[in-house]
Amino acid sequence: MKAMVGKAALAAVLALGAGAASAEVTVNYVNMEQFADLPSGDWERQDILKKLADYIKKLGEDLPAGTDMTVNIYNVDLAGREYPGQRASGDMRVLEGKSDWPLIELQYALSANGQVFDSGTAHISDVNYMQRMMKRSQETDNLRYEKRMLQDWFKKNILTKKPG
Repeated sequence: MKAMVGKAALAAVLALGAGAASAEVTVNYVNMEQFADLPSGDWERQDILKKLADYIKKLGEDLPAGTDMTVNIYNVDLAGREYPGQRASGDMRVLEGKSDWPLIELQYALSANGQVFDSGTAHISDVNYMQRMMKRSQETDNLRYEKRMLQDWFKKNILTKKPG
């Protein structure tokens, strides 16, 4: 019994230590009511914003231990165009691949030990979003184009930054 309690305590201490060293990612939405293109329904809008924030936090899992990232999102324009009231279950989003590419405008800051070592603004877009190959597993994700666009930006512009 004592050995089991000791192992549980050791596991808890190791988990706390790992949590302290891992990256913290904070996502804020600024003036959401002015975003260019979000679903018109409240629950759909909240769902989209939650999924985007969760995805950015997931990307942050690849940051070096001890690196924190804050992202302030100022605009979201989803891929396609929304046509309100076109379906019984809600609005319909049509993707044409013309002038309806996804766009996200944001500011970010990377910090380590409480000190910001990199920050900037980004206007992330993917004009050719429908011409690029997509993994079959992503085809049913309603934010597949936005997520791919964010992943590309993150790999090229964030993971290359190192403290000091």
